[in-house]
Amino acid sequence: MEKQQGIFERFALRISDWSEKWFPDSYIFALLGVIIVSVAALGIGAPIHDVATSFGNGFWSLIPFTLQMTMLIIVGYVVSVSKPVKFLIQKMARIPNSGRGAIVLVATVSLLISLVNWAVSTILTALLVIALAKRKELNMDYRAAAAAAIIGMGATWALGISSSAAQLQANKTSLPESIYNLTGVIPFTETIFLWQSIAMTIILVIVSIAIAYWSAPKGNNVKTIDSFDVQFEEDKPHEEKSNRPGDWLENSPILTIIVVVLGLIWMFFEFSKSNPIIAISSLNTYNFVFLMLGLALHGTPRNFLNAVSKAVPAVSGILIQFPLYGSIAFIMTQALNSQDLSLSHYIAEFFVSIASKETFAIVMGIYSAILGFFVPSGGGKWIIEAPYVMQAANDLKVHLGWSVQIYNAAEALPNLINPFFMLPMLGILKLKAKDVIGFTVTQLVVHFPLVLFLLWFFGRTLSYTPPTF
Repeated sequence: MEKQQGIFERFALRISDWSEKWFPDSYIFALLGVIIVSVAALGIGAPIHDVATSFGNGFWSLIPFTLQMTMLIIVGYVVSVSKPVKFLIQKMARIPNSGRGAIVLVATVSLLISLVNWAVSTILTALLVIALAKRKELNMDYRAAAAAAIIGMGATWALGISSSAAQLQANKTSLPESIYNLTGVIPFTETIFLWQSIAMTIILVIVSIAIAYWSAPKGNNVKTIDSFDVQFEEDKPHEEKSNRPGDWLENSPILTIIVVVLGLIWMFFEFSKSNPIIAISSLNTYNFVFLMLGLALHGTPRNFLNAVSKAVPAVSGILIQFPLYGSIAFIMTQALNSQDLSLSHYIAEFFVSIASKETFAIVMGIYSAILGFFVPSGGGKWIIEAPYVMQAANDLKVHLGWSVQIYNAAEALPNLINPFFMLPMLGILKLKAKDVIGFTVTQLVVHFPLVLFLLWFFGRTLSYTPPTF
């Protein structure tokens, strides 16, 4: 007899049914974002010429980040399909003995690894979902598992050492002068390593895992990977015949060894001159390390290139959508009216004007989440927000480090519904945002009020300390 649906499962399935019918492709979502912020910018008095100029100037502004994210997917995939890592993922995939247990495993891995490096979390959990989906006896809902893979980006990533804002505030050389003059240097001990922040992280991890479990469909409501037009080719080992010198070079590890050794030498000096944790959190360093690792694990150039060719189709969404997000950010910050004020300024001014010391955490949390919906970029968004948020924190005598954590916890929330950071995972799993949104919205419905409450509650235990220069 079919067990009665729980409230979270029922809610997730209803949202899923709605989203499968009405939720557009993530590209449409990005186009709508451009139109909405353009209309809003015109509404504050920005000339159409300035709005159009900002759209064009911003279109290519994320090219470095676009390439970084593209490489992130490719090198992450290349490493993950190598024999040693595939073996480890397969071992992990043997742990659960039920569909819901599999989803709990994915959520746990996503939440914990994202604290250290969100990029590793995104790729590893996607590959873990595929390995679990191939275990037909689990009867695992493919949608719920994919949603579990992104939970770390929507709950915990910015509360760990992955936090761009916390890293920026802890490094004087990285801080823009306008922000440094307001905040001074704020070390990790005053942000992500506060006991209040650690306690909040633990609560969010537990709650996220519980929701992932309770919202996972059971019985006839399950949609396994077979319910989708998704196929993943199994690698078939075959011997390459080297009839030409070129063939021999492709199938020999000699060139790979030389390049990897050069890479190891660079890594030694790079990690020697700075904190290794901070160094690896740089996307450039991370991609380089994983590129070298991918080369080493595949052994020969031909094996490496075969893996790369299979990874490339997963990056199409990033290449075509990220430029639109760059335009959105520019329209919000660069399209000025006759008073030389931008849309982001008016949004910030509104929220700052209604905040008090008691309501600061809630008001700033809501503001950060709203802005994060349109400008989904941790480090870049903090540069936009910090002058307003930290000035208000100083004026209202709110703990400066906790103000950074308010931003961190709240700015992650839009990732549960904004396809921007879902794209790498969706590309690998060959799904669309509409397939997972029902389950991520279920997480958001619980997380949004919970995060705001925790920010307010723990914020009351901290006292203001003037900036340290």
